[in-house]
Amino acid sequence: MLLPAAAAPARSRGRSLQSALRDAVRSGRLAPGTRLPSSRALAADLGVSRGLVTEAYEQLTAEGYLRSDRGAGTWVGGAARAAERGARDLAPRPVHARVDFIAGTPDLSLFPRSAWAAAHRGVLADLAHDQLGYPDPRGLPRLRTALAELLTRRRGVVADPEGIVVCSGVAQAMALIGFVLHARGVRTVGVEDPGSPQHDELFASAGVSTVPVPLDDEGVLTGVLRERGVRAVVTTPAHQFPLGIGYSARRRAELLDWARAVDGLVVEDDYDGDFRYDRTPVGALQGLDPGHVAYTGSVSKSLAPGLRLGWLLVPDAMTEEVVARKRMMDLGNPVLDQALFARLVERGDYDRQLRRCQRAYRERRDALVAALAEHFPGSEVSGIAAGLHVIARLPGRWGPQDVFLRRAAAAGVAVRPLSDYAHAGEDAARGPGLALVLGYAHLSPARLAEGVRLLAEAVQELDHARVQSTRR
Repeated sequence: MLLPAAAAPARSRGRSLQSALRDAVRSGRLAPGTRLPSSRALAADLGVSRGLVTEAYEQLTAEGYLRSDRGAGTWVGGAARAAERGARDLAPRPVHARVDFIAGTPDLSLFPRSAWAAAHRGVLADLAHDQLGYPDPRGLPRLRTALAELLTRRRGVVADPEGIVVCSGVAQAMALIGFVLHARGVRTVGVEDPGSPQHDELFASAGVSTVPVPLDDEGVLTGVLRERGVRAVVTTPAHQFPLGIGYSARRRAELLDWARAVDGLVVEDDYDGDFRYDRTPVGALQGLDPGHVAYTGSVSKSLAPGLRLGWLLVPDAMTEEVVARKRMMDLGNPVLDQALFARLVERGDYDRQLRRCQRAYRERRDALVAALAEHFPGSEVSGIAAGLHVIARLPGRWGPQDVFLRRAAAAGVAVRPLSDYAHAGEDAARGPGLALVLGYAHLSPARLAEGVRLLAEAVQELDHARVQSTRR
């Protein structure tokens, strides 16, 4: 077991011998209590110097893998235990389906690899040595300045670089807010119902429970906020997830009136605010009252979720607490990634990426709507023309829902109903028929058409049986 180490190049032979001995003890090939050859004998067997073996024995004895008794030789110690081999991958697995309509994933093939590589070279050439030290936990000043300009220009945000905190996506932004609210004595936060299930877990990790608040066609019901006594609520006003509505001007004003009346906080998750296809996107709610709205966004839909890069703006009164919590969490985001993204924003590459994605996603949404009209007559696509998903409401003859979903899965089509996003078991379907949440950004127009066709073929027997029953 040691001969390969002995055959290593001279400069690394000592390290290789130590590593081979260490692995043999960890794996159990050298069992506890095994007596090892003398350094002279082992050196002769391996054809290496005795000093090399002596050094290896001494090093592993110091680490606890071996024990040495004066005059009694060297033995394998009993401290080491075999470690599990291999590294598991706990990343979310893609659904094994012929066509996957699960919402939330952008088209990762649109990632701007050439621009990213060019920016990486430029950053490495320009970045000062001292900037590779521990960063400002809020983020590099260069990136915060670039973000302030970007968010002001594109989303109508009131953005001071001093108040921006660069974070690991919206998930960390929500956790930061949760910890700060908990430290202030807040124990409940309102969440849209239906809404993202992740918010429940993120706030629970900070010791804050969530209270479901229903919506109507204009947005979250502010009267329910008052009834349930919460002083903070998480919202997606530009394009509500998953219903797809845009908050009306009236409801946005009512929401801010509520926040001012209770000295509360509106958390605005602007997860896909740049992607509006029928008009210019409506500006962020934060721009109307930065003193009562915390704003967060990320590059997860525009570049890739694997970058773990986002931003958070909170009211001035909360900034110091958020920054202190961010510092304790991770001492700040990676410097190179921040500098790289700042360069993309400064040079206009990020704007070009947003336009590229917008063109692709608008085309795919149109293809999905057309396919639904062809294969599911009488279906309705609700919500505004925006984002990366639609709500498709199918006539009741395509139900019941549980049978529909079983037939879809058997045909290899992955799809989720709107009811999956309801909190506390409340009715999220909002109307007759079957409501589906269909993600389209990651699928080509051809794949979208194929997926809808497969879905229709899988469930057409339901409609046929219903027709026959009616005739009888």
